[in-house]
Amino acid sequence: MFGLGGSGLASCHALKAGGAEVIAGDDSADNIVKAVQAGFITADLRKVSWANFAALVLTPGAPLTHPQPHWSVLMAREAGVEVIGDIELFCRERRRHAPDAPFVAITGTNGKSTTTALIAHLMRFAGYDTQMGGNIGTAILSLEPPRMGRVHVIEMSSYQIDLTPSLDPSVGILLNVSEDHIDRHGTLEHYAAVKERLVAGVQQQGTAIVGVDDGWSRNTADRIEQAGQRVVRISVKNPLPDGVYVERDIILRAAGGARSEIARIGGIGSLRGAHNAQNAACAAACALALGVSLEVLQNGLRSFPGLAHRMEQVGRRGNVLFVNDSKGTNADAAAHALSSFADIFWIAGGKPKLGGITGLTEYFPRIRKAYLIGEAAPEFSGTLGEQVPHEISETLEVAVASAARDAEASGLADPVVLLSPACASFDQYRNFEIRGSRFRDLVTALPGVKPVV
Repeated sequence: MFGLGGSGLASCHALKAGGAEVIAGDDSADNIVKAVQAGFITADLRKVSWANFAALVLTPGAPLTHPQPHWSVLMAREAGVEVIGDIELFCRERRRHAPDAPFVAITGTNGKSTTTALIAHLMRFAGYDTQMGGNIGTAILSLEPPRMGRVHVIEMSSYQIDLTPSLDPSVGILLNVSEDHIDRHGTLEHYAAVKERLVAGVQQQGTAIVGVDDGWSRNTADRIEQAGQRVVRISVKNPLPDGVYVERDIILRAAGGARSEIARIGGIGSLRGAHNAQNAACAAACALALGVSLEVLQNGLRSFPGLAHRMEQVGRRGNVLFVNDSKGTNADAAAHALSSFADIFWIAGGKPKLGGITGLTEYFPRIRKAYLIGEAAPEFSGTLGEQVPHEISETLEVAVASAARDAEASGLADPVVLLSPACASFDQYRNFEIRGSRFRDLVTALPGVKPVV
């Protein structure tokens, strides 16, 4: 075992419980100490014999292929030892003990976490024993084991797919593909091919759900269907002759020249915006594939609270809505939030990413004023220029107070104070969750703010 973070330690515990002998390694001395305290044998894997190793269980944080394989991967290959991840262990145990237990796997460049949380919510709402984990936070081997009647809803990054050679969900979902993580995959073609493996591997009689609003995913849907896979195509841009699509906030299903309504998402604040329409359509198709009724689906969508730090409606003061989108850590993610509202008092900034906010100019007319924080403030100020009124607030505390004041004084019908930083948090906060929680605390501390129910 190499990599002793949360999923690594969970893998150690699961392997030990299953009777395996585990030798654990990590580049972090602190993680080694935690493993020793938990009762595991640790070693420098560079200095031990690999002759009797059955497999290297690798953390997804260590590169498998690019920019170059991690040293432990090179040693495993030299010794003829397979390299796998924790989700591969889950897949093998599921096939052995409960091959028909529902297993939903979700991937995509954007929207994975919201779709995963929404599907888990829908299945719980429908009365299923539901386990949610993977890339969304809880290690898969920390969840309850697979059994009939229990649904596992698992978010998977491209790194995790790479380490799961026998991935075989009963429902596989590919939301979209756009350029991301090229440093770990070398090319966009390789990145897209890794994503494709999740839906290509869906078990026989299962369902592959593929968003077809980008060329990469559209080609994936065509290829796996030609290979004999059952495919449900999803679009929020165009009607489909066969598949599920969204038209004027209505999710529709088309087949055999006929179409029928699945659900309505208009007025559901947690599913606002075209990106969430795609998430909802994919989740709806998944729920139907698992036997959820239309009535339960509609009520489940209405009751979805949203994902923390992702278009999270924190509260209202008068007609001012406060939205926490701290998970919007790059311009593409912030674009989804900016496209969802008309009169925005935008809090942005942090540790800047390549390109900054130059790609967001089409949304500038929606921004009434911007409040810039962190290292990116001077750069963002230069990009906004005279097109968008703005101030350099420097800190979140100042930005929230100023934005709340200005939104309330604006006289607009539906002003929104939106934290969608288009930046990483690391200049001022350890992660985006802490940044979002601080925003939430600052908003709820404002006089007269009422939580959104």
